[in-house]
Amino acid sequence: METRITRMKPYEMDRSLALGKRDEVLRKIIEYGLLGLIIFSPLPAASVYEWTILGIQLTALAMTAAYLLMKEKMEINPYLSRSLRWPKYLCLAFFLIIFIQIVPLPKFLVKILSPHAYSFQEIYFPHFLETKFMSLSLIPSQTFRAGMELLSYFLIGFLIVKTVTRSRQIKRIISLLIVMGVFEAFYGLFELYRKNPRILFYKKIYNLDSVTGTFVNRNHFSGYLEMIIPLAIGLIIARIDIFSLSGMRWRERIVHLAGRGISTNLLISVSLVVMSLAIIFSKSRSGVFLLVFAFILFFELIILYFGRVRYRQQWVKNFLRVVFLIITLISLYIGVGATLERFALDKLLQEGRPLYWTQMTTMIADFPLFGTGLGTFASVYPAYEKIGVDGFLVHAHNDYLEYFSELGIVGTIFLLGAIFYMTANSFLFWRRRRNPEVKGLALGGIVAIVVMMVHSFSDFNLHIPANMLLFSIVLSLTFVSAYYKKS
Repeated sequence: METRITRMKPYEMDRSLALGKRDEVLRKIIEYGLLGLIIFSPLPAASVYEWTILGIQLTALAMTAAYLLMKEKMEINPYLSRSLRWPKYLCLAFFLIIFIQIVPLPKFLVKILSPHAYSFQEIYFPHFLETKFMSLSLIPSQTFRAGMELLSYFLIGFLIVKTVTRSRQIKRIISLLIVMGVFEAFYGLFELYRKNPRILFYKKIYNLDSVTGTFVNRNHFSGYLEMIIPLAIGLIIARIDIFSLSGMRWRERIVHLAGRGISTNLLISVSLVVMSLAIIFSKSRSGVFLLVFAFILFFELIILYFGRVRYRQQWVKNFLRVVFLIITLISLYIGVGATLERFALDKLLQEGRPLYWTQMTTMIADFPLFGTGLGTFASVYPAYEKIGVDGFLVHAHNDYLEYFSELGIVGTIFLLGAIFYMTANSFLFWRRRRNPEVKGLALGGIVAIVVMMVHSFSDFNLHIPANMLLFSIVLSLTFVSAYYKKS
């Protein structure tokens, strides 16, 4: 049998090398674009300004264009590729709902699909009788703007899944997030004791007695750190290879841990303490509660894993109990005065959240299927406000209720369905994995997602650009970590 060797012609070799170099440049654009967003997004007051949101959107579009222009795409794990099928369908269905909310429809069709959208515009829209078409969204321009913002977060998550294929990439992103978390904590603590505190280039006006970093709101600051602290713990677990200590003697364990970069692990541990103290001094009730909740969740999930191995590791349980109690007691002792003050009953009763959550039920009942339109809550809610609240209510302080009121049951199912599917799938696959590094990195991401989803019941972190961007990164990175396989 004759073997024929095909030789590339010189111009073909030059073209192949040129394409390879171009793909490498495009990969760098995606990688550095993502790292740049991680650094930039929390700095200008958590990117709540229009120009900062536009910057995130343009960067996401540039990164997506770079990916589409690549000749040779990165190969991803086949298991991961198959598991992406349902999240992809759910996300496409979600953006289809946004399109349906925006696109002008005949009046009679809107009256059938959303009777209250028809009557609401009949009352408040001045040229209602002259128009033949109308949208399901009460304010289509705001829905378009909010939809484009969510699309940018979706694209960033998509790019992480498609381009983060190596362990060092995952660790690099997590390490940078820890650096940003420590910076936010130190900067917030520094400004707390200044005579004239600032938020970088702006004078600090609100929460002068609390640590907020470069954030305006202490709850959003704590929400940011709540997602980074579990990632840091997961990185330590991955580095010390805690899941492979099963069956070792004490001397073997000490030797094993000594060879895992004690100085780096110690540095990460100090970072954890600094970020935890920053949450305590933020005086955020939700932040303090969820900090403790995160440690409990780590404890339970690790015990769950060791409960499934052949020999139960009692020493692991005892060690984790001691570490958990020490960190919790130190944190609460240092910030106990401020924390108890904000947990006081009279403070809780003065808050208006239960009041406007109750008033939102009427709003949700009027627009059950398709909602009022993404991004329209602040404009529509005053029409349903029977009892006034102090100031102008921009968000509902409950991400679930706000998305439900804006998207209706259809859009909310698609949005939350994609998030819950990816989280549940990551957890189920995590339980079956045996790679110690994967176990640690994915565990940190799972805890971070759960903590933020719990926090969303009492605040609007997922409507703050820096935190929503971080949540998209953590969700996608956790999905990649759970399915990671060294090629």
